[in-house]
Amino acid sequence: MNRTFYFFLALTAVLATNTYGQVLDIDGDTIFRGSYYVLPVIRGQGGGLTLRGRGGEICPLDIVQKSSEVDEGIPVKFSNWRIKVAFVPESQNLNIETDIAATICIQSTYWQVGEFDEERKKYFVVAGPQDSLKSFFQIEKSGDDAYKFVFCPPALETGRPRCRNVGIFVDEKGVRRLALTSKPFLVMFKKAKVTETSSRTM
Repeated sequence: MNRTFYFFLALTAVLATNTYGQVLDIDGDTIFRGSYYVLPVIRGQGGGLTLRGRGGEICPLDIVQKSSEVDEGIPVKFSNWRIKVAFVPESQNLNIETDIAATICIQSTYWQVGEFDEERKKYFVVAGPQDSLKSFFQIEKSGDDAYKFVFCPPALETGRPRCRNVGIFVDEKGVRRLALTSKPFLVMFKKAKVTETSSRTM
């Protein structure tokens, strides 16, 4: 009985791996539930991701990229993918949350797509609560060693969803903000230590 049960579990894992790609970190390890720094693949184009107030104000918070390439920023964690696998899957809707103990804005730090910015003609990625329509992103492979984030809004009755890349928009203050763009932000993932995530505050 036990051998049959464990064989079934192993077979299920193999079938799931063959069906859904696994997102890997920079060491080539499969990403499970944990915290990971999101770092640019191309050097010299900024560092990791963090939270920052919008328009010179402290709150609310946006998801932005650190300007220094040596600054890894704040790690994120992934959750709520719908397929029944233990690992973080490629090209499947999931939630992304900035892994921070608390913020001065006292708000949730899940990624979501904000309201359309009329002045800049962009949709920016902001911090907020989980929202089934605005806070599901996907991680897609882009080349051999890179990944990108995409946002796929719910499909209309007439067709398939039109996915948009998550890229970098440099605003008038020089802040590197995550936004829906044509050019993707190519990234890699580095596993964060528990002590690093537990001590982060904003």
